[in-house]
Amino acid sequence: MSATLLLARHGQTVWHAENRYAGVSDVPLTEEGRAQARRLGEWAGAHPVDAIWTSTLSRAIETAEPAGTVLGLRPHRDHELRECDFGVVEGRTLAEFAAESPEAAGAFRADPVAHPFPGAEDPAAAASRGASALRRIAAAHDGERVLVVAHNTLLRLVLCELLAIPLGNYRRVFPRLRNTAVTELRLTPASCALLSLNLPTDTPGTG
Repeated sequence: MSATLLLARHGQTVWHAENRYAGVSDVPLTEEGRAQARRLGEWAGAHPVDAIWTSTLSRAIETAEPAGTVLGLRPHRDHELRECDFGVVEGRTLAEFAAESPEAAGAFRADPVAHPFPGAEDPAAAASRGASALRRIAAAHDGERVLVVAHNTLLRLVLCELLAIPLGNYRRVFPRLRNTAVTELRLTPASCALLSLNLPTDTPGTG
């Protein structure tokens, strides 16, 4: 019993283009983000999947729409796939936060799980909810390929959770998931295998 999950970060937003944290804030895609979504749809057409799931934030929903159109699939939504809440850093850059609170920023850089931003969601709780969501999706799609469109920090935490990597290392082990790049997992009830990481889909001609 297993499923192949193709994890994709949503397309670029205005805040992400400026390296600002956009957690639970519902920030729209830029024109480049929409173009990335279209190219993800083209990639999905060449690498068909059996189902599509997204978080409930509009940037993930909009990113998944072209793939759904190409494949004739209606994406499912799961609120547990939403991005982490970044508390006081929502809409701000890490540099801006460091200028205001250098000690807190330094503690975050040293261990972002032990020292999350003030008011932020507990990263361990986010990792647990995201991993549970992927396990539910895998169980519902045994033997199938599923595209899951979600978010940078949540997916990095979930990868650590599923692959038994200490959560506090997520920023070092997985520095960044590129917009609309695909990370492929094979998930069973008892194991998880990482098959590819950050496979580009937003370059024309990528196969």
